[in-house]
Amino acid sequence: QREGASISDIFYYQGEEYFRNAERALIEELGTAEGDMVISTGGGAPAWKDNMECMNGLGSTIYLRRTAKQIASRLSPHGRQKRPKLRGLNDEELVAFMTTNMAEREPFYSRATITLDCEEMSDERLVETIIDLVKKNE
Repeated sequence: QREGASISDIFYYQGEEYFRNAERALIEELGTAEGDMVISTGGGAPAWKDNMECMNGLGSTIYLRRTAKQIASRLSPHGRQKRPKLRGLNDEELVAFMTTNMAEREPFYSRATITLDCEEMSDERLVETIIDLVKKNE
């Protein structure tokens, strides 16, 4: 929104490097702002350069561990079109892509201060668990 363009357009016209640098600047800006907040990044943010260390230095980070199949099922066809790397993939290709992609990103994600295994957890229970964790860390 700040860039005046969609993520897809930024990737296409300015490249991933530009997008990731802008994303990092926003993480730093929000992470040093007054007051408590939740910053929900895309999956690529923690795996870009030293972003995970940066985010850990700004506050608590939570890795919501899900299976590739779970993540793929949560992505609507419209949501896939908004993500440059997922555009045009059918369901089977999406799960295969997610499996490989998640394996590459796991070393970064595993550096989060908190990891929650969400495989058997409803969204409602997940929210309750996160709220409980945040209250304990206050």
